[in-house]
Amino acid sequence: MNSSSQSTFSWDLFAKAPLIGIIRGLSFEEISQILPIYREAGLTTIEITMNTPGAEDMIRYALETYSDGFNIGAGTVCTKDDLDKALDAGAQFIVTPIINKKVIKACVKHGVPIFPGAFTPSEIYTAWSLGASMVKVYPATSLGPDYIKDVKAPLNQLKLVPTGGINLENMAAYFQAGADGLGVGGHLFDKTFIRQKNWTGLKNHFQQFTKKVNASSIRK
Repeated sequence: MNSSSQSTFSWDLFAKAPLIGIIRGLSFEEISQILPIYREAGLTTIEITMNTPGAEDMIRYALETYSDGFNIGAGTVCTKDDLDKALDAGAQFIVTPIINKKVIKACVKHGVPIFPGAFTPSEIYTAWSLGASMVKVYPATSLGPDYIKDVKAPLNQLKLVPTGGINLENMAAYFQAGADGLGVGGHLFDKTFIRQKNWTGLKNHFQQFTKKVNASSIRK
């Protein structure tokens, strides 16, 4: 796990575009088409969920082919077994939908950034206390930007990544509320463009997200 040959997560790259694109359920062929245009559009960080068929091979391929200028991580890591598979594939960061102490502590031990999922202030603080690099506030859909602002008021040292229901319309509001990054899945990887193999359309779509991220003046 996390051998010395494994390339490491770049916080500088993440800071350029603090948005984690979440790939779930896409085919190997689709991902091979998406990766270069994602990077060309100015986005830097991508998460391939472990419940995507062939996720480990996809992570390996992404790292072998696009290791320069990219952060490639594994998402939906719920167990230590998931984590071992993700790290063996070379994942540079780990995202979970839940708090699993073993997973978080193993990532801290191996020096791999871990973004565990949490919902309530107590869960968020617990994840942070265990060593989370950032906490994925999930699902953010039902909470809204004000929730991030409210949590950050007493706990301003925490780094939060709202995930779920994030789109072009509400991105700026989340950054203004104090979000340190955003996790975006379906709204970013537009199924219509992908199904139609409209890669130009998808790249333009990605670029709209890049512009929105860059225009968020409150960003740290």
